[in-house]
Amino acid sequence: MAPATERRATPRPAPTTAQCIGRVISVAGCATQVELAPHIPGQPVARAEIGSLAKISAQDASVVGIISGMAVQAGQRGEKTVLELILVGEVVPQGFQRGVAHFPSIGDDVYLAGAADLAHVYSQNTVATLNVGTLYQDPSVSARLMADDLFSKHFAIVGTTGCGKSSALTCILREALKERPHAHVLVLDMHGEYHRAFGAQAEVIGAGDLHLPFWLLNFQELRSVLTSPDDHHDAQVEILCDAIINAKKRYSNAAAGRVRAALDTSTATVDSPTPFRLSDLISYIDEQLGKLERPYPTLAYRRLKSRIESLASDPRYVFMFGNPNMEDTMVEIMARLFRIPNDGRPITVIELSTVPEEILDVVVLLLARLTFDLAVWSNGGLPVLLVCEEAHRYVPADDRKGFFPTRQALSRIAKEGRKYGISLALLTQRPSELDTTILSQCSTILAMRLATESDQKVMRSNVHDSTFGILEYLPLLADREAIVLGRGAPMPMRIKFHELPATILPGKSQNEFTERWAAPNMDRRMLEDTVARWRNNSGRKT
Repeated sequence: MAPATERRATPRPAPTTAQCIGRVISVAGCATQVELAPHIPGQPVARAEIGSLAKISAQDASVVGIISGMAVQAGQRGEKTVLELILVGEVVPQGFQRGVAHFPSIGDDVYLAGAADLAHVYSQNTVATLNVGTLYQDPSVSARLMADDLFSKHFAIVGTTGCGKSSALTCILREALKERPHAHVLVLDMHGEYHRAFGAQAEVIGAGDLHLPFWLLNFQELRSVLTSPDDHHDAQVEILCDAIINAKKRYSNAAAGRVRAALDTSTATVDSPTPFRLSDLISYIDEQLGKLERPYPTLAYRRLKSRIESLASDPRYVFMFGNPNMEDTMVEIMARLFRIPNDGRPITVIELSTVPEEILDVVVLLLARLTFDLAVWSNGGLPVLLVCEEAHRYVPADDRKGFFPTRQALSRIAKEGRKYGISLALLTQRPSELDTTILSQCSTILAMRLATESDQKVMRSNVHDSTFGILEYLPLLADREAIVLGRGAPMPMRIKFHELPATILPGKSQNEFTERWAAPNMDRRMLEDTVARWRNNSGRKT
């Protein structure tokens, strides 16, 4: 039996040509009221619904608006039906454009847009578009997102759990990659959902295969990881700074006799991503402890040393501290993460579902900051899309929560990334828990079903379109449906994303409880294998 959300009645296709439905009775800025004309027997019924497109002939252009409300009002001649219409753009000889320069007047005829009008408004044939689904008003008309405006100005996909956010992202990226084989996309996969969504186009890196050496961290990040928040924190920071500079010099001197590629520590600073050894950090601390005169109390040195040794021996941090034979592998690491060259795999999926909560922020921090620094130092030479699943976990609305360096790294991308060719895609089920400053930087919002008032309120306050009233219908959306607002759409539209094959549907295998309970699903050998991978922190089995 099909899910309840899939049994909804499909909207009837729009008529081929526009039909007159009434006349203008009020104009106030972008808000227009339309008196619905009585039905003429023998004529086809023009059914106006919330979200339907209407047009008004005004001077040299047809003004286009969206029906946002309707009501029955009492009048001298009896009851009349009044539609609320929000003007959003106009059709000129060159095509559809947002903004209104020719306002309607009282008495102008209003037409319900036909299929030809919908196709004309939403097709946008002069720019690159992504065919991601169909229009709700007419399933025969493709729903297209404007690729450059979507990717170059950040976008967000919001919606409650299970409404299809991951499927929506998959539709967008698969469509984008059809004719763009040299793309670079980095997906931070929180739940291990995307390992099969892109097939051979994706390089999947699990927790057990992730290698991000500690020396890639800048000093602010290193001090957040290596120092302990106690009464001697400031002293530990000063000691760590001196120790890092000393360790980098020691590594440089030790490597002086070897052939080194792209490594010059003569101008290295405490923030430079140049290799050094933890053993040299500890040696420096021991040397300072052995001196009779030292600038800081012994306890500050001992606590810093203890913290470094503890992290170095922690198996959860093996991806960062697990290589005792330190080598300069920065080029190889960056080439793999960002697919340079991509060799037919333009997407990197970083699976973080098995990464412990305590270090997840550090991983996200480093990936975000490396993305930004690579873009800056390459002068925007590598356009990158960074996809952040569960974005509210890294940049929460409450400043007291989260890991400050991670928040800072993503905030910088949100504010400055577009200058250097970095785009953010934020996915969240709780937009009310996401930093509103970062959300406001998203020029395109794909709002799927949201049930809670707090989430709906945040969306209304962050929408730039005058048609924010259609967000009142967010709780009514079916799975895979979205209201698209902002620069990535020709105009606000309600769409139904394409249905993906079960073989590539993100997270599909975990949802069919009744089917999976009908047959054996795990035996003793599978359990033993699971426990072994769990203990060894070797990642999810694909």
